[in-house]
Amino acid sequence: MAKIKTSRKQPPVKISYSFLKILTGSDLSLRRLPLMSAISVHPGPVVWLTACGHGDEVGGIVIIQEVFKKIKRQLLNGSVHAFPLMNPIGFETVSRNITVTREDLNRSFPGDPKGSLGERIAHRIFHTIMQTSPSLVIDLHNDWIESIPYTLIDRYPGPKHKSVYDLSKQFARKTGFCSVVDTYDLIRSLTYNLLIRDVPALTLEFSGANVVDEKNVTYGIGVICNLLSELKMIESQNPPFDYPITKTYSRNKLLKYSDKPFSSKSGIVRFLAGPGDEVKTGQPLARIVNAFGKHLETVLATENALVLGHADSSVVFPGMPIMAFGLTSPDH
Repeated sequence: MAKIKTSRKQPPVKISYSFLKILTGSDLSLRRLPLMSAISVHPGPVVWLTACGHGDEVGGIVIIQEVFKKIKRQLLNGSVHAFPLMNPIGFETVSRNITVTREDLNRSFPGDPKGSLGERIAHRIFHTIMQTSPSLVIDLHNDWIESIPYTLIDRYPGPKHKSVYDLSKQFARKTGFCSVVDTYDLIRSLTYNLLIRDVPALTLEFSGANVVDEKNVTYGIGVICNLLSELKMIESQNPPFDYPITKTYSRNKLLKYSDKPFSSKSGIVRFLAGPGDEVKTGQPLARIVNAFGKHLETVLATENALVLGHADSSVVFPGMPIMAFGLTSPDH
């Protein structure tokens, strides 16, 4: 039998698939979390990929699957691990939350081994990640259906964690997406709890939940390969992946997240600006009309901004956000 030739440039990579038990069902069936690992024979950085913390955000699962196919032959050193399906209960019922307890898994970290179901699952995930001393954790999510992809960074966790926060920002600028700093204090999210334990962490937001969008799969592979290249774990892509965006809001600038202005009326939204558009202060963003088509309100931009996305529904009530924006912001 002829020997299969292997490239001397590519060191062998061990790929393994396993499970972590999370509970036993009433029918005595095991509920488990899939766990993927790609480990080079050469030591190096440790990277984690996580997805489907919200059960209806399925795109990240396939991105991780495809990344593992790619690094199987390309990983030069270090290791890549993944939880591609963190919320299997929500996934099976097409629900954002853990269906049986109505908990948001991404508001349950760092978890508690004796806490609620969500906290117990979060603890299993968080403890497993932390015991590997990760160099970077990338959490994959899906935003509104009509949105551009972007990198989301948690709010500044304070001077005690400045060095890891600065490193996370450096990684964010290498993704190929525009980088946006969150304005909400999500202190029980996965990424925030990693940051306050001095682990660099980013969230990647892609458009559309519920179904896999193949464009997003391509974007996700490109972004993650950019970051693995930055860590010298794979050879550099030439050219590196770069999502096209207006020059005013290029990926080298750090933007600030905003979902204002809110609507002040109830009715039907007619959008006048779309994802990826650059809008100016005072520019009309949307018109709100009633059931007879009578104009009720024109929502105007309160600042110069990049439109990240708009709501999945044209039904609106007072105080509801209708769009998300990236605002030019001084560096944090």
